[in-house]
Amino acid sequence: MRRARHGLLAAGIVIGGGILLGRLLGYKMGGNVVVRCRRDHLFTTIWIPGVHLKEIDLGIARIQHCPVGGHWSLVTPVKDSALTPEQLADAHAHHDLRVP
Repeated sequence: MRRARHGLLAAGIVIGGGILLGRLLGYKMGGNVVVRCRRDHLFTTIWIPGVHLKEIDLGIARIQHCPVGGHWSLVTPVKDSALTPEQLADAHAHHDLRVP
């Protein structure tokens, strides 16, 4: 029982640290994040560091399905400040699955 609690605590610290680091770097980690695929499509996805059920997590990038182009691609988070209002609106109009 004690070992399980320590494991949960360690996982919480790692996930919380990843979210904090991402936010300090200007990304909206821990929720809906705008990402860009290799074909330059923008969409939003739930991005919680260390938690993934629908993609292959590579740390700062992921391999997941792009709902805009209908293909699998490497996606990376994009800072909202780096996008125009039109690009942000377009990204928020396209969502992937609602699971992390």
